[in-house]
Amino acid sequence: ENQYLRQEIQRITKRLTDLEIQLQGHNNVINKLSDQQDQQKSPAKVVANDVEQKTEKPKKSEAKQAKSDANKSKGGKGGKATNTAESESERPIDVSRLDLRVGKIIDVKKHPDADSLYIEQIECGEDKPRTVVSGLVKFVPLEEMQNRMVVVLCNLKPAKMRGIVSEAMVMCASTPEKVEILTPPEGSVPGDRVTFAKYPGQPDQQLNPKKKIWEQIAPDLTTNNDLEATYKGDTFIVQEKGPVKSITLKNVPVK
Repeated sequence: ENQYLRQEIQRITKRLTDLEIQLQGHNNVINKLSDQQDQQKSPAKVVANDVEQKTEKPKKSEAKQAKSDANKSKGGKGGKATNTAESESERPIDVSRLDLRVGKIIDVKKHPDADSLYIEQIECGEDKPRTVVSGLVKFVPLEEMQNRMVVVLCNLKPAKMRGIVSEAMVMCASTPEKVEILTPPEGSVPGDRVTFAKYPGQPDQQLNPKKKIWEQIAPDLTTNNDLEATYKGDTFIVQEKGPVKSITLKNVPVK
């Protein structure tokens, strides 16, 4: 009888153990199903996902806008620089394209390799004087060049003249027999702009030699009966100071 009881106890104990194992398995399955349902139905996670998606899209949009802004700042290749070049090419060709300024010759000497050329240092209202090579030896004595006030064309492309780079051109009234340097009005200072009432506007930074802008403007530059330098009859003017003149030459080309 005692043996029977022990066997019965063992059988019951085993059965209880098996039931515990089965119950634990069912609980695990229930927990997994519950977690899956929570993930699918959790409003917090759905909102979080929506927020993430909404925040990612502006980032792409911002990146695209940044790229667009960068392109605009460069002007399609180049913002201001390219736009300036394009606007210059579209402008009419007239005297407003020329950067004409008052200058002062502070040093002058004959070119060592050309008897007809002077090398001048001319103050033009900039950080340093410009080197200018002029074919004036036959027409203007050296002593009359020193400390002289002149009008200078400053936006021609620099060019070598007998080995010296010339950075501007001194404007003169000219005939085959006589050349006179144009004289700015009294009170002018280096850097003063020469302007034209009928042709306002800012000059090109540098005239494009391929466009032949100077060559198209030059034939219309002349002096008038009053000795004033003109473009198509419109006088060279230094604002609030007066007209630019030649000394004696009337109705002759200016170049």
